[in-house]
Amino acid sequence: MDKSKFNIATMIVVGNMLLSSGIASAGEGVAVNHLGVNNTLVRVEGDGRYLLMPVQESNDDATVNVLVDGKIEQTVYVRLAKSKVDYMVPLDLEKYRGHDVVLNIVTSQNRATVREAKEDACWSRFCVSDTFDTSNREKYRPAYHHTPLYGWMNDPNGMVYKDGVWHLYYQYNPYGSKWQNMTWGHSSSADLVHWTHHPLAIVPNGLGSVFSGSSVLDTANTAGFGDDAIVSLYTSAGVSQIQSLAWSADNGATFNIYPANPVITLESEARDPNMFWNNHTGEWNLLLAHPLDHEMLIFSSPNLKDWSLKSVFGKGLGCQDGVWECPDMFELPVEGTDLKKWMLICNINPGGPFGGSGIQYFIGDFDGAVFTPDRDAEGNVPTKWLDFGKDNYAAVSWSDAPDGRRTIIGWMSNWQYAAEVPTVQYRSANTLPREVGLFKGADGQIYASTVPSPEVDTLRGSLFKKYKGMSVGAKGNVVPLPVGNGGICEILLDIDARKADEVMLNFSNEKGEYVTVGYKPGEHTVSFDRINSGITDFSQDFPVVTVAPAFDEDSRGHISLRIFIDRSSMEIFGQDGKFAMTNIVFPTEPYSSLTVSAVGGKADIRNVRIYSM
Repeated sequence: MDKSKFNIATMIVVGNMLLSSGIASAGEGVAVNHLGVNNTLVRVEGDGRYLLMPVQESNDDATVNVLVDGKIEQTVYVRLAKSKVDYMVPLDLEKYRGHDVVLNIVTSQNRATVREAKEDACWSRFCVSDTFDTSNREKYRPAYHHTPLYGWMNDPNGMVYKDGVWHLYYQYNPYGSKWQNMTWGHSSSADLVHWTHHPLAIVPNGLGSVFSGSSVLDTANTAGFGDDAIVSLYTSAGVSQIQSLAWSADNGATFNIYPANPVITLESEARDPNMFWNNHTGEWNLLLAHPLDHEMLIFSSPNLKDWSLKSVFGKGLGCQDGVWECPDMFELPVEGTDLKKWMLICNINPGGPFGGSGIQYFIGDFDGAVFTPDRDAEGNVPTKWLDFGKDNYAAVSWSDAPDGRRTIIGWMSNWQYAAEVPTVQYRSANTLPREVGLFKGADGQIYASTVPSPEVDTLRGSLFKKYKGMSVGAKGNVVPLPVGNGGICEILLDIDARKADEVMLNFSNEKGEYVTVGYKPGEHTVSFDRINSGITDFSQDFPVVTVAPAFDEDSRGHISLRIFIDRSSMEIFGQDGKFAMTNIVFPTEPYSSLTVSAVGGKADIRNVRIYSM
């Protein structure tokens, strides 16, 4: 992604969260009036494009009511600075030009007197500016994964493909780098690897914040919003969680809010609607997460507005820990067979295989009303995981993808520590886009595979190193890694364990930080150890070893690996995508060498290729 400096007065992006030397002097264009120890008015008097608001992350949220000509236009929550300013966030004033704008601010910072309240760092740093610098200031910002230019991001949602463009919407806080003010952020791409950032797509209103949802192309105009309108359904989260509709007539750039919202209401918490057209039944289907009941509600509709509950799935099945969220469901062929099966994705938190967030899925049949899961030889519905790392959550697919593709992307973090990772300008990235397939395992069960989308291949630069083969033992062979541009690279290799008990890949730097990937053919597992990977002390849940099934029962100790290293992540795809592990890492300097060794005997490493990116 291009992280160069943007001028937001001329671009469609909204940018950066750190102070820059180009902003107006402190307090310029504003007047501050203190009304009490917890109440202050900030009046906009300048003509700039943005009101810059000072943030201190360790503070509690202040309630900022934006009054335009005396009426509340919006309410946002900002961690206004008390003792120091960590960064600035912009309030876009463009649509309020020619009007009186006043911020009525209520803080939670208890002060004994107004005099003490006046000393808070934020009041002297509010200012109006025409520009906002979006140059990247983050050491760990990924080079080739999607990230927001600034602010907090979590679940991808509402993704749709239209006219050659992949639209990625996502849960976004434009007023800080921690969760709050949920809106739909928006990026788009023609190739899934280079992203353009757009203004906010759907923002909170009187029904609440804008939580996750889905989008579809209504090619037959079933909803009456026009042929090929993009129709979105999302959760409005206020006092209760209800489902709201919006549509776009300009290819996803702006959305109209359906005036008869909400379209689905329940007496209990429900969220993250995921809808799709069912070719078998000629109607729309919808999955809605019933999070606290650990189940999915299945609806149908002829027009995207009127929904009928058909069935409930999941009670007592799969992992029942945490809450069930962010569903998705689609039909796919089973590789090497004439079968087609339905796959139901159910993201859960906590309860993931290694703590915190995770993605489980079910394989089965669907008749348009009821999903019937496959069972194993003992008659049980097995728990299956789509990723065996700690850092892939809320993975859902693009609707209307071309050529029958089922392309997914996830949030590359974990709720256990997402707000504490060592970045400030932004928090969180997305995984690489991946193609989903189905295959039959050695146990007769049908499993999901994920491989990097073919567009990812275009990221390859020069071939940095190539080895046809090498024999390794306990001492190990050292292979250099590219360290330029933050150490980003792609590594492909094949392992023949021969008689070794374990084959280990150790990625290390000169600071003594390392990640170890271990393959144990006798246990049919691949592990990922990031305990000593770099900065890990921001959370006790971060230093961990994750383990994946190798799906090597038929390969006699042979496995193939494809490894992607970005500045703060490693993604491993094994056995042509039969397993995947996604883990974020924060080395203080790039991993510069790969040491390959074997325990208990010699092993062969073949077809090693290392590409710069």
